[in-house]
Amino acid sequence: MTDGYGFKTIMENERYDREDLDRAVEVLRNGGIILYPTDTVWGIGCDAANVDAVEKIYRLKERSDSKAMLCLVDSEGMLQRSVRTVPDAAWQLIETAVNPLTIIYDHPIGIAENLKADDGSLGIRITSEPFSSALCRRLRGPIVSTSANVSGKKTPRQFADIEPEIIDGVDYAVRFGRTSSGSPKPSNIIKVCDNGVIKVIR
Repeated sequence: MTDGYGFKTIMENERYDREDLDRAVEVLRNGGIILYPTDTVWGIGCDAANVDAVEKIYRLKERSDSKAMLCLVDSEGMLQRSVRTVPDAAWQLIETAVNPLTIIYDHPIGIAENLKADDGSLGIRITSEPFSSALCRRLRGPIVSTSANVSGKKTPRQFADIEPEIIDGVDYAVRFGRTSSGSPKPSNIIKVCDNGVIKVIR
């Protein structure tokens, strides 16, 4: 079974290891960074409210902090708590999306300042992948998600494609999902302004 991006989805009888989840959550709560599966490609993540943890990711990716990163939430409720306003147009896009969709919102709330774009906006996606969704629930807040590669290098499609320097550079690499196959792609990205203006980014 695959999704619209060619990713081999996790079957109903496959469950993540509770110890694996506990360890990842502990690292996030202590300001660390993790390598984990998402509903698209593998991501590097941290607590989206932790300025120092966000900076660790920028350093690992050798990326300028002027290039904002997106974050994941587990539900519509967490999305509403993470932005000042969810425009009606955004709800319509979420309801009709077939593939993973990241929406850029104008006014995020409770988010590290160095995670936002220069205009103060932030990309947020409701993840449907079980492990990343559980991470958000347990942390009770958004988690940073950025591709597991050094900036400028090719985005790895599977865990086996991730460079050793990235694996060695995080505080914890999640075990769940490492053997999933397929060719997942990054999400579509659409900016939805509070005034209803929509711009397709990717």
